[in-house]
Amino acid sequence: MSQNTGASYAAAGVDIEAGDRAVELMKEWVKKTQRPEVLGGLGGFAGLFDASALKNYDRPLLASATDGVGTKVDIARQLGVYDTIGHDLVAMVMDDIVVCGAEPLFMTDYICVGKVHPERVAAIVKGIAEGCVLAGCALVGGETAEHPGLLGPDDFDVAGAGTGVVEADRVLGADRIRTGDAVIAMASSGLHSNGYSLVRHVLLNQAGLALESRIDELGRTLGEELLEPTKIYSLDCLALIRTTEVHAFSHVTGGGLAANLARVIPDGLHATVDRSTWTPAPVFDLVGRTGSVERLELEKTLNMGVGMIAVVPQESVDVALATLADRGVDAWVAGEITDRGEHAEGAALVGDYAS
Repeated sequence: MSQNTGASYAAAGVDIEAGDRAVELMKEWVKKTQRPEVLGGLGGFAGLFDASALKNYDRPLLASATDGVGTKVDIARQLGVYDTIGHDLVAMVMDDIVVCGAEPLFMTDYICVGKVHPERVAAIVKGIAEGCVLAGCALVGGETAEHPGLLGPDDFDVAGAGTGVVEADRVLGADRIRTGDAVIAMASSGLHSNGYSLVRHVLLNQAGLALESRIDELGRTLGEELLEPTKIYSLDCLALIRTTEVHAFSHVTGGGLAANLARVIPDGLHATVDRSTWTPAPVFDLVGRTGSVERLELEKTLNMGVGMIAVVPQESVDVALATLADRGVDAWVAGEITDRGEHAEGAALVGDYAS
């Protein structure tokens, strides 16, 4: 009997059985994210969400967002730690959605790998599922794609898309902001998921630091610091909306604090944020000092210790701060909204950081 030597999918580098094994391993984690509106289980061609739940709204608006986590995935790859990067993905997607006041409903993910290692894929999905629980949304489906020849056996990337809902007359944004409003800053958990191309270039390439090396000023290894999951603020922001008046949120991601805050400041008004109201975590100084990075460049690239902004009327400040404190969120009044006057930009940082 002659042996079949023809081409096959497996010979081309795609392991269907490994993919099936990965799906089985991730099912228990996906199940933990389920909301009552989710129908069916993992494995279908599409996730189903019962939209009749939206009948309670007068005019429901769906909010959607999509994102990834950038080159932070390379830190996870180098360290072989795969169960935290999913938190970052959920934060990047769902914290964008909540900015307009929307409640996160569900999310889907896309995981691209050079070779399917079932346990690795399941660990990534575990992190995504845990993040969805923290954001209050369901993980209704996803895709794992194997790309041999394009990605190395250990290479991977992740992306996700999410959907939320908000009542039309409760959409937050620039049109609600008024002169005299307070700018409340919520502390970041670290670098979050932006600026890693700069961070990797400075700390790993230029300085030659090892991810496994302990950095005294960080109080842990460099790798542990760089893999610190992005803070998920979704439920904290929704709690603010329930307890007091909120005019706008701003998710501080790529572009930094001033640029992202400016996106929700209306024409004619200006946001001033006082750097002296907080001290950035040591990792920001480490990057700036090690790479001789100018402060303006750091602030354009990194969050500098602030991950989310809430703009509220002055009379809401005390309740807002108390609500966030009760939820374990470090927050403070960092600035205010004024008439633009001579200001050319919608938002600016002033003063020096507290030491």
